[in-house]
Amino acid sequence: MIEGTYTYREIHEQPEVLAGLLERELPTVRALAGAIRQRQISHVVVAARGTSDNVGRYAQYLLGAVNGLLVALATPSLFTIYRRPPRLGNALVLGISQSGKSPDIVGVVAEARRQGALTAAITNVPDSDLALQSDFVINLGAGEERAVAATKTYTAQLAAIALLSSSLSDDATMLTALQGVPQAVAATLSAHNDMAQVVQRYRYMRECVVIGRGYNYATAFEVALKLKELTYTIVEPYSSADFLHGPLAMVEGGFPVIVVAPTCLPLTELRDFTRALLDRGAEVLTISDDTEMLALAHTPLRLPHPLPEWLSPLTAVLPGQLFALHLSQTRHHDPDHPRGLHKVTETL
Repeated sequence: MIEGTYTYREIHEQPEVLAGLLERELPTVRALAGAIRQRQISHVVVAARGTSDNVGRYAQYLLGAVNGLLVALATPSLFTIYRRPPRLGNALVLGISQSGKSPDIVGVVAEARRQGALTAAITNVPDSDLALQSDFVINLGAGEERAVAATKTYTAQLAAIALLSSSLSDDATMLTALQGVPQAVAATLSAHNDMAQVVQRYRYMRECVVIGRGYNYATAFEVALKLKELTYTIVEPYSSADFLHGPLAMVEGGFPVIVVAPTCLPLTELRDFTRALLDRGAEVLTISDDTEMLALAHTPLRLPHPLPEWLSPLTAVLPGQLFALHLSQTRHHDPDHPRGLHKVTETL
């Protein structure tokens, strides 16, 4: 039974995990925000891999748009293999890692500390090597994540970034909106009890692309990663803009495209993009709360609880998690133990 898998349980633990994080970690995040203001931090460097790297993409949009911070993703091999670390200057160097163990991520933050930069960690293991190198530690408190594919720690990491942004802004309306996320997550999970039937149409899908724009560019990457990990499908993520610059040529009749398009500033462009896909015969799946977007799709995956665009990645990823889980089960794979993967991956 799929309900007995760790992956299923951890997906459905997300409302509780998020509620706990938002209550417990607010003082730490406010202290970090105070240090950022005091040191007049000009930019953020995010060190992460895999799922956590996708959280960094979310941070690029949120901390950039709301807080005016330039956010860059680190190149860890410059620190660990080439041993030619760049000058970090007046940066916040933020390590994001579920386990806090990977030497390359720890190496970036350790070098940042050596250079005198402000350091912080977002991790599920508060006494990890990464945490020990950090001035501030945001503890996800998600409990042990036993499935190899990260689900509850991904949304908890997103929430940590959102909490930091709202604390930096000192905006009570942002914090109030963020506190409503656990309820929205619960509603979204409940809305997709039929996913086992939905995925039957895609049982033999061997390749697809996932499209996102703006804040949900990160969601496109994360949904693609979950499909790769759990179903062994060849999946590539793109922004809709990048997809038009060449990859559109591979779309032909029946080619599956997942479009992540909750209510957002790029929504009109995403509608036009979806119509262009349909004109080329694509098989479109849409994750959205927008009636018109859902009506365009062959397979609409509805978001029942609309959120402000800056928070929408916290719910938009959920249909993708469930789709990957159920497609894995339909193909008789073990979703808890994808082939060739381990829970903790240590890279240089």
